[in-house]
Amino acid sequence: MDYQVFDTTLRDGGQREGISYTVADKLAVARLLDEFGVGFIEGGWPGAMPKDTEFFARAKTELDLRHAVLVAFGATRKAGVDVAEDAQVKALIDAGTPVVCVVAKSDIRHVERALRTTGDENLAMVRDTVRHLVANGRRAFVDCEHFFDGFRYDPAYTASVVTAAIEAGAERVVMCDTNGGMLPSMITKAIEEVVARTGVTPDRLGIHCQNDTACAVANTIAAVEAGVEHFQCTANGYGERPGNADLFAVVSNLQLKLGLKVLPDGCLEKATRVSTALAEIANIAPDTHQAYVGAAAFAHKAGLHASAIKVDPLLYNHVDPSVVGNDMRILVTEMAGRASIELKSRELGLDLAGHPDTLTAVTRKVKDLEAGGWSFEAADASFELLVRGELPGADLARPFTLESYRVLVEHREDGTVISEGTVKVRVRGERVIATAEGNGPVNALDEALRSALQNHYPQLKTFELSDFKVRILEGSHGTNAITRVLLETSDRNREWTTVGVHENIVEASWTALVDALTYGLARTSAPA
Repeated sequence: MDYQVFDTTLRDGGQREGISYTVADKLAVARLLDEFGVGFIEGGWPGAMPKDTEFFARAKTELDLRHAVLVAFGATRKAGVDVAEDAQVKALIDAGTPVVCVVAKSDIRHVERALRTTGDENLAMVRDTVRHLVANGRRAFVDCEHFFDGFRYDPAYTASVVTAAIEAGAERVVMCDTNGGMLPSMITKAIEEVVARTGVTPDRLGIHCQNDTACAVANTIAAVEAGVEHFQCTANGYGERPGNADLFAVVSNLQLKLGLKVLPDGCLEKATRVSTALAEIANIAPDTHQAYVGAAAFAHKAGLHASAIKVDPLLYNHVDPSVVGNDMRILVTEMAGRASIELKSRELGLDLAGHPDTLTAVTRKVKDLEAGGWSFEAADASFELLVRGELPGADLARPFTLESYRVLVEHREDGTVISEGTVKVRVRGERVIATAEGNGPVNALDEALRSALQNHYPQLKTFELSDFKVRILEGSHGTNAITRVLLETSDRNREWTTVGVHENIVEASWTALVDALTYGLARTSAPA
């Protein structure tokens, strides 16, 4: 069977309250999803959303996907409009993706009340749009919005939408539980009836479930067990209202419980790391109790569990945690995640298998830092610097030594706010003092530090801080709370992320900034 893992984190997942991806974020998310092995990445709605239009334009030159293909999302042509003249259909073609997914109304009530058109015209809109996409060399998927509610209300009409899409050349017709009100038995029954009514085989159908009944994952599994081979999910279940079917739970259940090969070899073990990294990009605290990939997914308190685990860890774990890149933990002793650290180090080109003492030291250090609020899952550059600093014979030269820094914030009479940063550093034996202004404390320190270093490191001119995220860590309150800062830096060719943690937001930012410059300079100085 050819299972299609279709991820819509960048489109449907981005509708979650509190998420607002930048274009750089969307590119980073796409790389991680591709690394995890999904087959399709729905990037957004070109033409309707300027940010999505830019994403598809940049993706053509900035993304080198190994497993996934990009998908542009849009709608069928408007009622009464020639498909060739429909601006948003044209934008779908212009996005240049090999696959296009269009949403169509499949509930006659929505057709008549929301679209304010007839059932026949809606079917024509589906047929015309799919034929136009196929004629332009695109693989066409059709999302049937409100499918299950519509099928319960008027099964004949909803089934006719499926037939119209298939006959027009759609590769998959996706049944959407848009309101999220279905239960697994309802999903199974509906699929059986649709197949019997239309003659369409289940492998031509897809499933997309919202989580309003907390059944999105179960409903998706039920659809696959009923023969559906295309399923749509979002990372960590992100999405509108309670969210969507969680990508990591769905693929883990299908692969580990049902024995279905839905991901390429070696990808499932990246689940925990990718899940956490995507949470950091979304600037949302990872769900520690998330199935399979949460920090507490395989955590056990001392006592009966711990005694049994000493004999056989699987006595109290439903799967080996390492198959999803997670670790078992005894909460009293906090077992360290050596396997994850070794795997991540290997991906960064640092093989710790032959350095058990270094692996132990790095594991212990990561554990101690994470206990203080640090997180390296989305900060590969800081993690790599930490590992390189522990390797035997490490030659990790820091580009400067800090003597001191100072930052002032001035609110002027005219209402403008200016920050001024001063740094005193030693660079290759030279003491340098530099001062600069910025639109904020971090920007001022960044400018001052660059000014101090630029004579020795001219390549700093190509470095740019492309993103800055701040999070107040859970359990911390008030203005003295512990703050985590993630900095994303680029040099026009690549991007890297660093992390800093401190009670003082400026110090946390400074730590991340120093790591960013150190990592970037080490990379640009390394032999090609």
